[in-house]
Parts: sequence; C-alpha cells; structure tokens
Amino acid sequence: MSLNSYDEWSPLREVIVGSARNYTSHERELSFDLFFHDNITRSEWYYPRLTAVGDRRDGPVRPSRQSIKQRYVDELNEDVDGIARTLESLSVKVHRPLDVDSATAEVSTPAWSASVVPPLNVRDNTLILGDEIIETPPMVRSRYFETQFLTPVFAEYFRRGAKWTVMPRPLMTDASFDLSYASASVGGPTEPIADPKTSPYDVGFEMMFDGAQVLRLGRDLVVNISTANHALAVDWLERHLEGRFRIHRVHRLSDSHIDSMVLALRPGLLLVRSEAVRDQLPEPLRTWDVIVPPPPEANNFPHYDDDDLVLTSLFIDLNVLSVGPDTVLVNDACPELIRTLEKHRFTVVPVRHRHRRLFGGGFHCFTLDTVREGGPEDYFS
Repeated sequence: MSLNSYDEWSPLREVIVGSARNYTSHERELSFDLFFHDNITRSEWYYPRLTAVGDRRDGPVRPSRQSIKQRYVDELNEDVDGIARTLESLSVKVHRPLDVDSATAEVSTPAWSASVVPPLNVRDNTLILGDEIIETPPMVRSRYFETQFLTPVFAEYFRRGAKWTVMPRPLMTDASFDLSYASASVGGPTEPIADPKTSPYDVGFEMMFDGAQVLRLGRDLVVNISTANHALAVDWLERHLEGRFRIHRVHRLSDSHIDSMVLALRPGLLLVRSEAVRDQLPEPLRTWDVIVPPPPEANNFPHYDDDDLVLTSLFIDLNVLSVGPDTVLVNDACPELIRTLEKHRFTVVPVRHRHRRLFGGGFHCFTLDTVREGGPEDYFS
C-alpha cells in the first residue's frame, strides 16, 4: 500500500515497530540529560563538557555510559516482539527496522562522538504527514543516525510514490542547545547548566525536534514547543507545509513530547493526563470530550535498583496506540486505564510492556504508523 497517515486513530493498515536489539547502555551527556530533563530523578546531574576540537590540553572529556542490565534488555526484546505479533494478529502489516550490529559501538561527526542506540522509539525522529516521510532533526546525539536503520522501509514507500524529506541536520555542539527550559524548570539539575564548551563548529541555536511533539488531526497539527530549537524546526515545518497543513503551537506542555500528555482517540475525544492539559490546547480542541484516567498505581511498575536510570514519569502508559477509532493497545499492567477505556466502549487489547520507564517509551513511541485509512479531514471547522 502507499504511504498514507493523517491522524492518530483511523483504521491502521501498516506500521513500523521499533527494534531493541543490542541495546546496552545510556550515554549521559548534555543532549541526553536535556531530553529526559523532566523525568531523570537521580539526585546528581551529570553534565560532562565537550572538549573543543583542537583543544586537548586536558584530554578529551568522555560521557558516562550507564550500562543496562541484560535481563531488562532481554525482556524488552520479548515485549517489543510481542507488540509486533499482536498488531499482526489484528491484520496490520508490520515493518521492522534494521537491527544495530553489535560491532557498531560509536559514531562520530566533526564536532563530537557518541554511542549508538537501536531504533526503538521510531516515533521520535520521523514525522509521517499524509504521503510524506519527514526525517526530523534529532535532539539526542546518540540517535543522530537512527533513521538510517529505517532506510529499507522508507525506500520501499518512496518506490511506491511517497515523498521523502530530510530536515536540516544540526551540528549539535554545546552551543546548539537552548538551555532555558531546563534552567527554569523546578527540580532541575543540581549543577547549573551554564558555560558550555566552545567549538569551532558553533553556529548558535539549531533546529532540533521530534515527530512525537506533534498531534496529527487531519489537516491540523498541534505542536509542542519548549525551546528555541523546537521553534526553529516548527518555523521550517510551517514553510514546508504551507497550504497543506495548519500548525497550532502550544508552549511547554512538556519538555518535548506530547504523546504522554494528550492523544486523540477519535474525532471529538481526547485522552489527557489531566483537565489542565485541555486548557493549554488550541481553542477548537477545548470543546472535545476528554478521558482523564485515574492516576497510575505505583505497583503497576517493576521495582528497580538505585543504579537503574528511570527515564519516564508514571504517566508513560497513557502512551497508547489506536488500531482504529474503537480499538486501542494498552499496557496489560494498567487495569485502571483498561477499565476506564472499556467504560467508554473501547475494545482494549492488553499487551505486555514491562520496562517502559527504563527505555523511555510506550506503544505510541515504539511504533510509526505509515498507512491509515483516514485523509486530510478538517476537524477544527
């Protein structure tokens, strides 16, 4: 089938499910800590400065790689494969990215080097709008080349007629990042984020943006902006999409992603973290009905050791995936959310996903819907 995806709820026909093969560690450096700023709960804030190219008097500054216990990775792989099988059982064609080869440990650019993580949260670095694939400018250095692992899938859609666009790639020196959100946030770092290292490749703030910052509603896109990096990328999107889509900006709904704050389950109905979220949305969406599930129970989550790095809030399981306007994939560890959706006459498909808090994503994050039946409808008029 040809690429076609305009919203979050129309009947799903084809999807990419991420891969977690050879996931070994998290790399604690500036871009990682900024990305997970709202949810890193450890008492220390590790912020290694990049050593400027050509200035090695003190030796290169290496980021801290925090290893992940192998049993968590094994269980994650089991669960991701289970997501794929469940979608196939619902008559959805599932595509998978290339796996990261175990020998691929690091990538380098003229400005920095970083470890490589697998293409697990495939929602992040790609935005599907209608018949166009848009690779977005990454926010985390270790994910800089992540869309390369989706190349075989994207190339096949291109052969079938899809447009394929890559947004400008950032140099990602320390000076590229707008630090204002993290600096102003309550509960931020114990070490002030200031005085980043200079680099000969500094160009000031650059575009950095994830597809998961966008709520797709036919012709309309609700986009979360928390930094100057996001705003630059949305400026680019507005010019690129002019006449095809309307962009509605919301500001600092979260640090970046919108899909554990609000998801559209079908026209006129939103799943939101709280009533306060609706008040921050564009005026047309404030008239939609909302489902506010009860707060998640702590015992819905595995217990982790002190040295395990928790990357998401307790609300990660709001990150559901709609297979159709009446059918939703939900974590089987969330009976409160399941009961709430069933009361609203949804068919809930429970699927196991244990370690979502360690790997930064739920079902919506781990998937990229490429073919849905819906079109560029106008739900705002």
